[in-house]
Amino acid sequence: MVSDKTPGPDVPPEDQIEFVETSGLKLSRLVDDFDDAVDRIYDPLRSSSILNRLFYSASALADHSLIWFLVSSVMGTTRKGARRSKVISGSLLFESALVNIVIKSLFGRQRPTNHSERPYKLRQPLTSSFPSGHASAAFMWATLMTRGQGIAPIYLVVAAIVSISRLHVKIHHASDIVGGMILGTLLGRLIKRVFLYGR
Repeated sequence: MVSDKTPGPDVPPEDQIEFVETSGLKLSRLVDDFDDAVDRIYDPLRSSSILNRLFYSASALADHSLIWFLVSSVMGTTRKGARRSKVISGSLLFESALVNIVIKSLFGRQRPTNHSERPYKLRQPLTSSFPSGHASAAFMWATLMTRGQGIAPIYLVVAAIVSISRLHVKIHHASDIVGGMILGTLLGRLIKRVFLYGR
């Protein structure tokens, strides 16, 4: 029988454990239901040849943050952009290590099952599905590229395309992408404050 008591100093340890486990199951179901609903709504768009070209290309270009490093390198050729280029490049390396080595190792989430044949070839990651490294890198990059608070529309659009591409190609669940977006934005703001505008 599951206890309806909330954890507290007057609740026995066994009841506290039972409460935490039950809450975790409820949260897991909510996340799964959210992912299933988004996937059902989005699925018809996967038959669009235009969207397939756009999203498969975006997903491939953002593998290992390739596109973000390229933009950063071009920016580094100018005196005005040299410092920001170094900060972005270093941040991308840090973000990759944090997400792929530390955070993903804490979650053993399986990636979405894809039974249909893909219209284009795509690298299949072996790491945990949560969070989306593509989304976290994209939104961190967009945040660092923007001067001031928030994210400039042009960078937001680019980051969103890369992030949504992972849903389109069925390599990430919707919640993986949302988690990556939030993580990347927070990392970008923190790094911006410490290394760009905090001095």
